[in-house]
Amino acid sequence: MKFGVFLPNGSNGYIPSEGSPVYQPTFEHNKAISLEAEAQGLDFVLSMMKYRGFGGSTGYWDSCLESFTLMAGLASVTERIGLFPSISLLSQHPAVVARMIATLDDISSGRCGLNIVTGWNRAEYLQMDMWPGDSHYERRYDYASEYLTILKTLWETGRCSHKGEFFSLDDCTVYPQPSGDIPIVCAGQSPRGRQFVAESADHQFVLTGKSNLIGGVKDIQSRAAKYNRNVGIYALYHMIIEDTDEKAKGVAEDIVRKADTGAIRNILASASLDTNEGGSSDQLQSALDQSIEEGNMAFMGIPVIVGSPATIAKQIMSLRDDSGIEGMLFSWPDFVEGVRRFGEEVVPLID
Repeated sequence: MKFGVFLPNGSNGYIPSEGSPVYQPTFEHNKAISLEAEAQGLDFVLSMMKYRGFGGSTGYWDSCLESFTLMAGLASVTERIGLFPSISLLSQHPAVVARMIATLDDISSGRCGLNIVTGWNRAEYLQMDMWPGDSHYERRYDYASEYLTILKTLWETGRCSHKGEFFSLDDCTVYPQPSGDIPIVCAGQSPRGRQFVAESADHQFVLTGKSNLIGGVKDIQSRAAKYNRNVGIYALYHMIIEDTDEKAKGVAEDIVRKADTGAIRNILASASLDTNEGGSSDQLQSALDQSIEEGNMAFMGIPVIVGSPATIAKQIMSLRDDSGIEGMLFSWPDFVEGVRRFGEEVVPLID
């Protein structure tokens, strides 16, 4: 299995709760996490991008380090680990992003990929006059397909002429080209999102508990097989690792008790505008009543692996064996310590 880190380049990481550390994102913190992940033999780090947070008592995601700039900085201080910035498609022209990735590819000596984010949080883009209208909720994967076609053409040939529904390019050039193929990641969860992944992405990050993960993996594999493609599925999980199962469970329960209800209210209000059935809105709304293991909203709807090192190793092997996932992507309340304990105490127990 391959393992990665969901870097906390937004304030407070991925837990909207006063029961978890509340902090501002910094380069030094993300550098320390990435260096520890590299030292522990993990495979990649991925940073997200948010242009507007959700407030609340913790100021959840109100601060966010820009993803590409951060990953370029990390590329210069790491040697082996893979680096995945995230592009919010509405915020940048594909020719600009093609050049940004070519630059990052050069800095990292070919270690970068790209996470595609189609954009469901209208407030992020409305504040910059970049929101194309609410039809984007239904059309966003059409937009993403055209966007990615341009990216791949520029990377493969260095130039692109294109006239489509969303973009027009007249002999646009991007040199230098990347040194090799750029792996594409997308976390599309709706039926249309999964179809985009099957047709165009190399990897999918899945945000769901085990009960839905097994069927989700089979669905993507079936869709991709129709195009003679193989898509690697990575499950996104929080990890709470303590010396005993009881102590870890207590930490998780305290996070739920101290959830930032204001931030969660704002997250759900924004997500509720998404009319794409089976997408972000449906997932986040259902997370209000989900267990910790399946992904409660105090954990941003992300499922949680809780326990001692031995218990966590067993859960990871069970997820792998039952679902057929290629790897996992983790976050922790305390990232540096979490990565260290995972690498030193959990990974040796996984066979």
